[in-house]
Amino acid sequence: RLRPPTLLDAQALFESYAGDPEVARYMTWRPHRSARNTQAYLRRLLVAWQRGASQPWVITARAGGRPLGVIELRPSGHRAEMGYVLGRPWWGQGFMTEAARAVLEWGLARPTIYPVWAVADVDNRASARVLEKIGMTREGRLRSWLIHPSLSSEPPDCWCYARVRT
Repeated sequence: RLRPPTLLDAQALFESYAGDPEVARYMTWRPHRSARNTQAYLRRLLVAWQRGASQPWVITARAGGRPLGVIELRPSGHRAEMGYVLGRPWWGQGFMTEAARAVLEWGLARPTIYPVWAVADVDNRASARVLEKIGMTREGRLRSWLIHPSLSSEPPDCWCYARVRT
């Protein structure tokens, strides 16, 4: 299930993924040191939502509602970028594919959004596979695209994926 984030999610999201160095490996942020860091992140998400700069959702387990990760759609003009993160205990179980498919369809149903796009580090095969499974097409390679502070100071290449409303 997807729902809007709240500040009360900080501890659960910190425990789920935000404090895990393996999860942060391909992200543009370092692992959080405490739930306070995660709460500050949630504050930024909520401000972005209020300004219309982002549509973030917490991914929860159907049974019990435990927060597993976050998925976000960031509109910019006639397009929107999708980003996501999921706690390691839930990798490989279809949670992200299900959430990403729902967010992609929601975004493409907006009358002003035509393409939804996302990037995946060329070495992050699992993320690329999620994008492929939801019907996004690999558009090309973006050279030295993102900084991953957990990996190195050299920006790695990323694959760019997109799906266009037809």
